[in-house]
Amino acid sequence: MFGEYAFNRKEPDSAEGDGDPEPARGALPGNLPPDPAGFIGREDELAALHCLLRSRRLTTLTGVGGVGKSRLALRAATDPEQDRPDGVWWVDLSPLRDPGLLTMTVAHAVGLADHSARPLVEELCAWVADKELLLVLDTCEHMVAECRHLVGELLQSAPGLTVLVTSREPLGSPCEKVVEVCPLPCEGPDSDALALFRARAVAATPQAAATFEDPGRAELAAEVCRRLDGIPLALELAGARLRLWTLEQMAQRLGARFAVLSDTRPVLQPRHRTMRTAIGWSHELCEPLERLLWARLSVFTGDFDVAAARAVCSGGPLPASRVERVLAGLVAKSVVRRSQERGAGARYRMLDTIREYGHDWLTELGEVQTVADRHAHWYAALSQAADRGWLSPDQVDWYRRMTAEHAQLRTALEHLLGADPAAALEMAGALWFFWFSCGHVHEGRGFLERALETAPGTGAAYAQAVWALGLTALLQGDMDAARQLGAECTRAAARLADPEPELRAAYLHAVSVLMPGDPVRALELAGPRARAGHGGRTSGPGWLLCRLATSYALCDLERFDEAAEEARRLREACAELGERWLRAYADYVLAVSALGLGHHGEAARHVRAMLSGKRLLGDRFGIALGLDMLAAAVAALGDGELAARLLGTGHAWWRTVGRPQMGSPSLTALRDRGERQARAAIGDEAYEAAFLGGTTASTG
Repeated sequence: MFGEYAFNRKEPDSAEGDGDPEPARGALPGNLPPDPAGFIGREDELAALHCLLRSRRLTTLTGVGGVGKSRLALRAATDPEQDRPDGVWWVDLSPLRDPGLLTMTVAHAVGLADHSARPLVEELCAWVADKELLLVLDTCEHMVAECRHLVGELLQSAPGLTVLVTSREPLGSPCEKVVEVCPLPCEGPDSDALALFRARAVAATPQAAATFEDPGRAELAAEVCRRLDGIPLALELAGARLRLWTLEQMAQRLGARFAVLSDTRPVLQPRHRTMRTAIGWSHELCEPLERLLWARLSVFTGDFDVAAARAVCSGGPLPASRVERVLAGLVAKSVVRRSQERGAGARYRMLDTIREYGHDWLTELGEVQTVADRHAHWYAALSQAADRGWLSPDQVDWYRRMTAEHAQLRTALEHLLGADPAAALEMAGALWFFWFSCGHVHEGRGFLERALETAPGTGAAYAQAVWALGLTALLQGDMDAARQLGAECTRAAARLADPEPELRAAYLHAVSVLMPGDPVRALELAGPRARAGHGGRTSGPGWLLCRLATSYALCDLERFDEAAEEARRLREACAELGERWLRAYADYVLAVSALGLGHHGEAARHVRAMLSGKRLLGDRFGIALGLDMLAAAVAALGDGELAARLLGTGHAWWRTVGRPQMGSPSLTALRDRGERQARAAIGDEAYEAAFLGGTTASTG
């Protein structure tokens, strides 16, 4: 019934060199982003940072935007010397604008898809308490106080936790070791700054290599590096210009630009002025349409695809048909970075420093509200399309795409809550599968509650949002709220004279009584007679979900043949739709039914099929549920050691969900049955050893 996804990735805040990416880290848990380019210099800083990460529990890298804090942190974190038994975890905070989402962003990044109603910070502290891991919080300057508080809570709870922070200013924590990341050295013919400038210039145009081989011109290049204060991002932007200019032209124009336009406001330190001036110089050298696109792209938080850029940023002198070509020009000038992600296609992003500059220009153009509206309504429409495509052959693609768009969905919802509450309600309700199936339960409940507070209390969007909110309450074990929302959803659906919302409400109400242990009432609400009374499409989400609830209730009543028949029909319907998420739960019910009928080998086959589907969709609840079921099946077959290991692994997965067996009596009974049989087969001592071995399995 449920699912989760918890990865965040980010292109680091500046690249300091050129070369091959780092090799894979191996089997240890973690979520470090790929290192897209080699690394130049920083040997002393890296050596010092390695020592600090082994001796100090909180280290903060500070420095001007573009100086290379994120790249230094990533290089240190990817070193095998920093491996931890429980992994190295990277949390990109640059797209985050709402401090209230900080804890859940960190939780998802480390693989905790908590489904409980307890405060998430308590669950996160409990989850890390016995772990030895390195946590990297990247780009914290816009929520320093919140990060300071969360880091303090985590460090107090987890003796084995080490935290590395990147921020333009320190957190101000008592135990913090602050390390200022300085620009690259510029002096001498072999300086790191010159090496980076050369690498970026040659990457832009191989012909530039000859420029740096001439001693006189190499000295001119060194002067360019000095003018740019050795700031890596400034060097990158300058290196990209050698595609169009000679080095002499660059030096002349750079000198004129700095002399006339250098920002000398006293609030800006010299390196900040240099960075702003270098970005302004690059901005001035862009074509007019590139400047316009740069400004409009600043509305995106995190990364985006070309379709979104086309929809959000076109208009006026920039037609949609030209956006991709202009975007390619910004990529060539290192203003925008391009990456290719599995399942998400080409993605683009601007570094924070460059995005902030673009947003200043968007304000000057007077387009902030217009472009933000376009952005929000584009992602609202995408959410509606994903809702329609969820129960389809494209389900896995939609899962990956919406996961990639998580930061943009947040930004769109935040904007709509203030600008268009009705649209916010519709969008939040359309994302029911994202909150319910992809593990964003706390976040979904927060957005849905806020939307319901301000939007109209009638209509299809209202009924859908109440239903979606009820689903999040179910996952958190808040059955009182789920039952109340189920009743309200039923009333709202009745006013619509549409069987689909009525069936969805019936599912919500049925599961809210089934989970605490009332399968008879659940059958009354969602069984065949109730479904027939509502009518509707037998392939619609409401009908299929009611069939799932029915099959679970029949299992609880030990009417296994009937449960298996319901599950087979559900599985057939899902196969016709090309759907995987519900189909996997049908496999689970078939496994439970087979186990109840004594067909232990058949039960194991069904649950292995279920686990295959759940792994594909990152459904943590489903994986934990399936592991308990597989343990029960293999224990019944006599393999107590494997059953114990599976129960240990299941325990590790349940910890990432936050509520073992969701507090359900029937799920707890199944798990306990497997444990009793395993202990009986191999004895308590062997059971404990195998169980402990299973708990060390990766849940990343």
